[in-house]
Amino acid sequence: MPPLPSLVPLLGVVLALGVTATPPAGAAPTFSLRQVMSGLDRPLQLTAPRGDERLFIVEQAGRILVTVRGRRRVFLDLRSRVRVGPEQGLLSMAFHPDFRRNGRFFVDYTDRAGDTRVVEYRARGDRALPRSGRQVWFLDDPYPNHNGGLLQFGPDGFLYLGMGDGGAGGDPQNRAQNTRSPFGKLLRFDVDRARPYAIPRTNPFARGRGGLPIVWALGLRNPWRYSFDRVTGDLFVADVGQNAYEEVSVLPRRFRGVPNFGWDAFEGLHRFERKRTPGRLVRPLVEIGHAEGACSVTGGYVYRGAAVPALRGHYLYADFCRSWIRTLRVQGGRAVDRGEHAGVELVTSFGEDGRGELYVVSQAGTVHRVVAS
Repeated sequence: MPPLPSLVPLLGVVLALGVTATPPAGAAPTFSLRQVMSGLDRPLQLTAPRGDERLFIVEQAGRILVTVRGRRRVFLDLRSRVRVGPEQGLLSMAFHPDFRRNGRFFVDYTDRAGDTRVVEYRARGDRALPRSGRQVWFLDDPYPNHNGGLLQFGPDGFLYLGMGDGGAGGDPQNRAQNTRSPFGKLLRFDVDRARPYAIPRTNPFARGRGGLPIVWALGLRNPWRYSFDRVTGDLFVADVGQNAYEEVSVLPRRFRGVPNFGWDAFEGLHRFERKRTPGRLVRPLVEIGHAEGACSVTGGYVYRGAAVPALRGHYLYADFCRSWIRTLRVQGGRAVDRGEHAGVELVTSFGEDGRGELYVVSQAGTVHRVVAS
């Protein structure tokens, strides 16, 4: 899974600048990519508070940058606290839904001991307040890989965290299907009702019966990345596969039951191990085979911006080892209007700005914006 900094010099990256995307006729709308940033240090995320003109960029080594009126400056520097490895580092940030009033935001990073920490900070103006840091959650990680690490606030106002299965091949400790383990899960926290957090009353194991109270969904290998459609509230999850299949799943907002994305009973649509799968199984919307050159899926967003009207309602995703971007639209629980488009190499993330416009983030240090052809 991304991040994999050692691949950049090995692959001899050539960036696609202003490439016009031309999918098969009638399959999907076209768009272009326009480079808007370069010279970043292994960027893993671009994000922004709703309605904000600024862009925030998370670098793996531990910095968060902010663009203010076209100029880039340091928002928060955590490099002294972050351990950087192929799949370790500062992995994400998320703004509280009321950030513009309360200045609260959250980060997920690998600490110097190799463990996961979720920490809350506050900001004033264009600067974070380093001394405001307060730990929300800690997890002792057994391996350096499969850390997930994406924080997102859902449409319900709760803070979600995607955690991988803890590492090693094939989930040898069966963490992803163990409802009492935080590994291989989507976790959900209420960061408003108590400090450091409260358990949302609608979490499936909120009372501690049958599972860990913070668990919201299970059966993930390494979710990289997931997002909520800002119009429908539907959840899209891209999960990195083992040796054969990458997958993207969609969970309607009105889904009932305990979502189980299948790993490691299944890899994609295919049986991986014979075992019990608690909850309600969620089959992938699409799978991408390694036979076609894929290696690590990078999840994106459903486009809800204004720059490319024909693209609205289409989900964008990529693969770290390929230079394409694929699009689809969900209709009746199925993927329709599927297209493949020219993209950039080493895509680690997609980003959504304050107005819903989309960006493509590359491990090579660039950011491209999705624009009309």
